[in-house]
Amino acid sequence: MIRSALKVLIPVIALLMVGCRSAPVYEVQQGQLVTSRAVSMADVEKAIKTAGAGLGWQMVQRAPGSLEGILILREHRAVVDIRYDTRSYSIKYKDSSNLNYDGSTIHANYNGWVQNLERAIRAQVSAL
Repeated sequence: MIRSALKVLIPVIALLMVGCRSAPVYEVQQGQLVTSRAVSMADVEKAIKTAGAGLGWQMVQRAPGSLEGILILREHRAVVDIRYDTRSYSIKYKDSSNLNYDGSTIHANYNGWVQNLERAIRAQVSAL
């Protein structure tokens, strides 16, 4: 009876531990914008907004060359600061809710969301 209980309990504990894993916060520092032609700030802004919208991010203009990205999934909320010019961009952690941020680590799903945004931005910009 104890063995059968352990057979059920051990996988449940393992799933809980995997579901709550944390990792260092992923940020993009000066990611290069690769295009086949010269682009304007408006081109880059539109590409970033399009990339974000395709993944469910809400993009809010904060200043020239600065967007705030907000992603809300279930009870989780992630906020990033995106700075850009015509040659590069950065994505930096700004705020979050229910992602266990402790000043240096965060729920690993956050990193996946930012990496997906990074890939989508590169794809949108390369299509310019």
